[in-house]
Amino acid sequence: MDITTANDPMIDTNNDEESTLLTILDASSYQLHDLDSIEFPPTLTEIDLTANRLTKLDSRISHLSNLKKLSLRQNLFNDSGVEPISQWNTISGLEELVLRDNQLKKIPDVSIFKTLLIFDVSFNEITSMNGLSNASSTLKELYVSKNEVPKIEEIEHFHELQILELGSNRLRVIENLQNLTKLQELWLGRNRIKSIDLCGLKCIKKLSLQSNRLTSMKGLEECIALEEVYLSHNGIAKMEGLSTLSNLRVLDVSSNKLAAIEDIEKLTCLEDLWFNDNQLASLDGIAEAVSGSREKLTTIYLEHNPCAKLSDYLTTLRQIFPNIEQIDSEVFA
Repeated sequence: MDITTANDPMIDTNNDEESTLLTILDASSYQLHDLDSIEFPPTLTEIDLTANRLTKLDSRISHLSNLKKLSLRQNLFNDSGVEPISQWNTISGLEELVLRDNQLKKIPDVSIFKTLLIFDVSFNEITSMNGLSNASSTLKELYVSKNEVPKIEEIEHFHELQILELGSNRLRVIENLQNLTKLQELWLGRNRIKSIDLCGLKCIKKLSLQSNRLTSMKGLEECIALEEVYLSHNGIAKMEGLSTLSNLRVLDVSSNKLAAIEDIEKLTCLEDLWFNDNQLASLDGIAEAVSGSREKLTTIYLEHNPCAKLSDYLTTLRQIFPNIEQIDSEVFA
């Protein structure tokens, strides 16, 4: 039985029976500057210290041999503040380490964690992925978004990686992904990427390249497992390379320079099409352009295109798509 102390982080463990039951410590959102008032029973498997004012690690955590999850999210840790964790061999069985939203400038040394599955250093001030080469090859989820990383590197050994989040960095090139043969989600929004190169990977299901510098969507053709593609806020002028994506359910190409809906007529699984803020002048031919998914499509966004000003805009779309549930912000019962 798990006991969560969500309402009171001040734990009294004088009762031996109670302490043997305590596996989860939730001391989040207390704005604590230190953990002196908190007890750490040896049975703990999860510690959540999110949203406090911590600057250094409490050494008592280093003795928790059962610990699997440690979240230090949204604190005031800098590099020296988290450095001791690299020597805490007793907790080397840690599977999830969250250092999101702190003041780190480099990837901390996590080489002792041989079974690490989730590692999150997003929302810091990290300038390089150097150091990841020492992280365990068991990693399944890696989050390094909202940093200042200019290059994808030191990830070639992550053969088990399923989720890679590198949004809001300074990346210009998609590279060094070829060994990530189990990667299912790749999030690269808000970078400086000019072209799509998924390094031969065919297992990706979700891809985000929103708010980059793309002028073409070529490069998706072989990624036939794709279910969700997000390409909004780029400079793309033509829809292409989509006809092979037979599993695609969500396509977002809003806020580009597109004047026609193309290359998706064969897709039969498409449920959401986001095409708003483009240059589509007319609804003529739209039934043919989306013919494969006319019955399947439930959501379509075309607002802020010239065609959205037509008097019969909504009526026409509802006639074309018999199972439509939402057109722009208009939701139908």
